[in-house]
Amino acid sequence: MNGRERGFLLLTSHLGDPDRKVLTVAQLRVLAQAVTGAEIPHGDGDVTEQDLMALGFNRSSARRILELLSGEEQLNWYLQEGKRFGLQPITRVSTGYPLILRKRLGLDSPGCLWTKGDIALLQKPLIALVGSRDLYEPNLEFAYEAGRQAALQGYTLVSGNARGADKTAQRACLEHGGTVISVVADALKEHTAKDRVLYLSEDGFDLPFSAQRALSRNRVIHCLADVVLVAQCTYGKGGTWDGTIQNLENNRSAVFCFDDGSKAAIELTQRGAQTLKLNDLRCLADLRPQQNLFDQT
Repeated sequence: MNGRERGFLLLTSHLGDPDRKVLTVAQLRVLAQAVTGAEIPHGDGDVTEQDLMALGFNRSSARRILELLSGEEQLNWYLQEGKRFGLQPITRVSTGYPLILRKRLGLDSPGCLWTKGDIALLQKPLIALVGSRDLYEPNLEFAYEAGRQAALQGYTLVSGNARGADKTAQRACLEHGGTVISVVADALKEHTAKDRVLYLSEDGFDLPFSAQRALSRNRVIHCLADVVLVAQCTYGKGGTWDGTIQNLENNRSAVFCFDDGSKAAIELTQRGAQTLKLNDLRCLADLRPQQNLFDQT
């Protein structure tokens, strides 16, 4: 692991200490913008307080960044702990980091993804599935069929490992010989390694579940795949709704929601999503973003 990769980990990972005040996504973006083109060392321990203040940071912020970068001993311990649990970090500047995340999220992409499983799955054709925890029977059938068809048609399914739509689709995909990328919002180290499954976690591998982590991971799920299937969501609230709305507002990937006649589905189509029925899952390759009349071809 080179100096830049270690720098990203030092700045963005709690390293086993929940009280460690790491940089937020927004703060990391500001730092990245500030150092772009600047002639100072990057993440090798030689950056000074004066260097950072010359880039526009106040003394307090500069000292905080330097304090984070000074945690080499703690980082070494954390990396060893990760290795013990079969975990591997991929930072934003690492080989193997999903380029699609950098393209779609730019400087707001996760500084580090911790992985457990076959990293090569990130290079496979991907399709994502999101949805509510409590599903109506037709929506439950849709989630299962989405996972099944992903397996049969050679797609790796990306989902969030939550109760309901996520786990239903993941189970169906695995039952039919497919592969799954599961973006978790709880402690990654607690997940048992499984064949044909890659677990991903943002920020750290030992962080417990939180609503904020669940909301944050939604952008990863929506951005990894070119197509996102919405099995069910609640109008105006919940992680599925918020993540899908953010996707549509930022035009990150194509969104297809199950045509269940709900107020949420109708509203999502008015905001740019497309609807589909159960039978439409039989040819996932036919799912394409809806072209605007004035789009260039």
